[in-house]
Amino acid sequence: MLVIILTLGTLCSAAWFWLLGMTNTEDWKTCAYNRVLDNLIKMDKLRAKYAEKSRPRQQMFSFNPEKKIAGLEARNRELQKGNLKSLGIFDMPGYVLMRKFEIVGKGNLHKMIFAKNFELYGKKHAENKTAQLLARIFSYPLIGISLALIIGVSVMGFGKTEAGMGIAFAGTALVLVSVYAMYDELGDRIKKRREAIISQFPNMASKLALLVTSGMVMEKAWKETAYSQKLELYKEMQKTSEELDNLVGPEEAWGEFIRRCSTKETSKLASAIIQNLSKGNAEISHLLKAIAKEAWLERKHNAKREADKAGSRLMIPTILLFLAILLMIMAPVLMNLTVL
Repeated sequence: MLVIILTLGTLCSAAWFWLLGMTNTEDWKTCAYNRVLDNLIKMDKLRAKYAEKSRPRQQMFSFNPEKKIAGLEARNRELQKGNLKSLGIFDMPGYVLMRKFEIVGKGNLHKMIFAKNFELYGKKHAENKTAQLLARIFSYPLIGISLALIIGVSVMGFGKTEAGMGIAFAGTALVLVSVYAMYDELGDRIKKRREAIISQFPNMASKLALLVTSGMVMEKAWKETAYSQKLELYKEMQKTSEELDNLVGPEEAWGEFIRRCSTKETSKLASAIIQNLSKGNAEISHLLKAIAKEAWLERKHNAKREADKAGSRLMIPTILLFLAILLMIMAPVLMNLTVL
């Protein structure tokens, strides 16, 4: 068993270092691009967090992200100049593996992750973010499992067989669970994002219907609505508005909006707009009113369903609390009966 574990650990380690030795300029550029994109996303989150806080709370907690943002901007400038010292090497074997083997870089896993990243980052960044996650999914297990097995074997070599086996198997399991968690976290983000978009949809649809009904042309009403908020749905509308301003075809622009949002509500809205572009405001205004009304009704039904779920979830703690109170009341009575 010791020989088998040591062999597996050595093979994983050798494969990781072999792939690391085959990295080229393209792999480093892709990794650097993703690091720059990650830093930009962090900066946007810091600015959004700062904007959400009220002035008294900013002063109370002295929350000012400017230093962090300046640091991230400096790192991005260094990366863009070609200074790649800040990049880690742990992802690189994964990039090589995807480049060398098309079945790895363009397989079913790539398609699933790409579809999710398209929703989160749009067409421009989806491919690079997919490559980043795949690189980690393929690279981390090799070096992680290798370390777990080698450490386990080292402990076994001191005569602590059970402890060594535990470290080897527990470490391997921990690495695999951590890698799966990276993939699963993407699905959680998609779910939360879709829920946010659905919750924001009724207000957006009502405002859009109001503007179109008042006589505003669709593209202008869309833009006016898009820049009225800074929430997820409105940001996607802003991207569509920018595409329309850049002379992207209406069908393509709203089609990309459908793909990015990926909810039945937004799909229905964008499809109605595409189908009625040539018919003027008269017909589309009626459709928008109907969509807004349906969205509000659906929101009421969802709220009712959530309330029912919350009520059923509260039943168990309520019953436990009742039993605890009953026990507190009955315990002295039972003790007195025992004494008698």
